[in-house]
Amino acid sequence: MYPLIAIALALVLLVLMLRSKIRVGRAMVFTTLFITVLLWVSPLQTWRGLIAEWNSRPLSETTGYLFVSIAGLLYLVNVLGEAMQVTGISDRLVPALHGLFRSRRMALAAIPMLMGLLPTPGGIMLSAPMVKHSGDRIGVDRAHQAAINYFFRHQWESVWPLFPAIPLIQGLLGISIGQLVAHNIFLCVIGLAAGVVFLLTYGIPPRNPEHNAPSSGWQENLRHFIHAFWPIALAALLAIMLNIPAGLGLLAALIIFLLLHRVPVKNCGQIFKKAFEADFVLLILAALFFKLNLEVAGAIPQIVDFLTGLHVPPPVLVFVLPFLVSFVTGMTTPSIIITFPLLAGFIGAGPNCHVGLQTLAFTGILCALACSPIHLCLALSCSYFEAPFGRILLRLIGPVIVLFATGVVSAYF
Repeated sequence: MYPLIAIALALVLLVLMLRSKIRVGRAMVFTTLFITVLLWVSPLQTWRGLIAEWNSRPLSETTGYLFVSIAGLLYLVNVLGEAMQVTGISDRLVPALHGLFRSRRMALAAIPMLMGLLPTPGGIMLSAPMVKHSGDRIGVDRAHQAAINYFFRHQWESVWPLFPAIPLIQGLLGISIGQLVAHNIFLCVIGLAAGVVFLLTYGIPPRNPEHNAPSSGWQENLRHFIHAFWPIALAALLAIMLNIPAGLGLLAALIIFLLLHRVPVKNCGQIFKKAFEADFVLLILAALFFKLNLEVAGAIPQIVDFLTGLHVPPPVLVFVLPFLVSFVTGMTTPSIIITFPLLAGFIGAGPNCHVGLQTLAFTGILCALACSPIHLCLALSCSYFEAPFGRILLRLIGPVIVLFATGVVSAYF
């Protein structure tokens, strides 16, 4: 019970600091220090936790690797955004998107949907510069931009096999990917529909004459779109097809981009310097150590044991456990690893698996990630779009309620 109280107090502190306009990176640092003290985790224990994960986990799952890879990726995303501004690509991108999609709403949603196919931590930042530039141009509120970018990016996680969640659940429950996708596809499709209703049918200003689709033909619009999109597409292809880290792929694409546009070396230095944002570094480091210290203190297993001892109805437990674990960790994979082995006793496995209950459990994870200030994508969105967490969350409540209802219905089919 105590770890649950400690985590609740830490989250309250984080929300209060964010409401006080403290930058999210600094707020996360104070929150991590606070939870560390409450859980009595010493620096030596934290160090031993780092050593333990280094010895027992793949390199790609260690705190050090995640910090370097995510921080590097986000920095290079900022560099690419600056480079697109300097070369004038950004100014041509938005009219091209409007010309291609013929809809400002579709233009805003299409990029995060495409980038959502790239399963990389912090990958929400790949689409953020384009959404921000397009949204600013047509007058969309920054919090609304952040909600659109977040929600439409995350709709593939329940069905896209390249995300670790799908093969992980498949292995834990002993069912086929086809079975998983056949049930979880409803979360994806209905989630997208909810996003259209709640995020694209309002909050978009009336069309202004200067926002009209450009008179140039679709070939010209397509050319401008490709000029802006190919660096990110190349990074995605390298990650998916060759398993090259997204940061390295983006670095290679960025170098080619700068060479093709013949950006002077002096200007390159200014671009790289201007793109650095210390608050992003603090945010990533603090979020990873928050998760690490929860693991070191054994807090999450204690929470799971406490809730199972309350003898709540199985469908409620199937939803609530993944929801709470995902809310306090802000991560999908750890939530599955921690809760699904326990929930297998309620969901079943192999031929006896109730896949609808699995969908309900996954719904709990998705709903929590859309509400948790610990979730890296939401925290990064607050910082990048310079929007308060509460205003972003307010815009996500409608789609989250629809997702919850979809998960509940799926549990009975």
